[in-house]
Amino acid sequence: MTAPAPHAAIPLWPDAARADRFHAWTAPLVETLGLRLDTLAVASSDAGFRRYLRLETTDGGTLILMDDPASPNQLAAFLRVGALMADRGLHVPRVIAHDVGLGFALMEDLGRRSYIAALLEAQRHGDEALPRLLMRDATAALLRWQTSEAARADGALPLFDDAFVRRELQIFVDWCVQAHHGKTWDEKQQGYWDRTVALLSANVLAQPRVPMHRDYMPRNLMVCPAGNAGGGDAAAFATPGILDFQDAVMGPVTYDIASLLRDAFISWEEAEELDWAVRYWEGAKRAGLFGLDPNGEDPHEMALDFGLFWRRLEWTVLQRQLKIMGIFCRLKHRDGKPHYAEDLPRFYAYVVKTATRYVELSPLLRLIEDLQPQYTQVGFSLR
Repeated sequence: MTAPAPHAAIPLWPDAARADRFHAWTAPLVETLGLRLDTLAVASSDAGFRRYLRLETTDGGTLILMDDPASPNQLAAFLRVGALMADRGLHVPRVIAHDVGLGFALMEDLGRRSYIAALLEAQRHGDEALPRLLMRDATAALLRWQTSEAARADGALPLFDDAFVRRELQIFVDWCVQAHHGKTWDEKQQGYWDRTVALLSANVLAQPRVPMHRDYMPRNLMVCPAGNAGGGDAAAFATPGILDFQDAVMGPVTYDIASLLRDAFISWEEAEELDWAVRYWEGAKRAGLFGLDPNGEDPHEMALDFGLFWRRLEWTVLQRQLKIMGIFCRLKHRDGKPHYAEDLPRFYAYVVKTATRYVELSPLLRLIEDLQPQYTQVGFSLR
């Protein structure tokens, strides 16, 4: 789920059959839950076909309807991972009613103020305190999720392994390189790419595995006041409301914190990134996320060297950024959603910044030069 939209008119259903299914499903719920179906309005949508609708109840509250018409849909995974997160005390939407076969769920409304909206507003007003507070709370919630014993159990979550990494990186080739830029690599360029993929996959596999949200970014976090907070006191925020967690996997320890720090829709000065990363690293060590070696003696090498941790974080988020570039291009060229591609410049800047820093990644830099030479020839501000 992405950041909520303002109150909108009653949404048009994609087809009459979907509307009929919705009304048939909600018919027995209207009286018991006090649903006011005439207030149904778009709350948000995401890059796929899933939508979230908000409706009012007769007691003055609001609920969120998940409408996931895909076949198969992701509602079962949403319920399963949500239960794992709730078991760790994380603030995920409480599901009130659902039908996996139909792809409908009624759930708690976590409000209208997303992290991305709050953080962008803070940047505009030069507010340095609020980002520190929100990122601290988001990091604490992340560490709690990553230490979930239930989520760590064998088979509880899919593995983010070599095959997974390579499938995601192929999206960049298919949709950014070929569909968006109209390029076909020659043998030398393909060799550059193969070396890059091997390096990025090895980086992922060298890290301890933890439960991974896989899209832990400010658009998927909500600012939720503590239950006993009064007057909107900024110091009284509770653990953030967490959304869009149905794609959770077991993967590299740096992935989610990297996603939080280098987001698709907001950027920070590197000094801020480093400060938040150090705080996370210290918390991860205390939580035992780096584990022990096979002899049970020494911690993982990433626990001993923040420089190595930072390198692995940068390489991990580079893999994510390349994937997202491919997804944004796919949304534009296949799905008719061109506005996502407006954020591609931020990603070119991220990729060039990282590939320039590490000599091993120079082959990737050559490929980016061929696609968008201006990003490797002039400075580019992420802010």
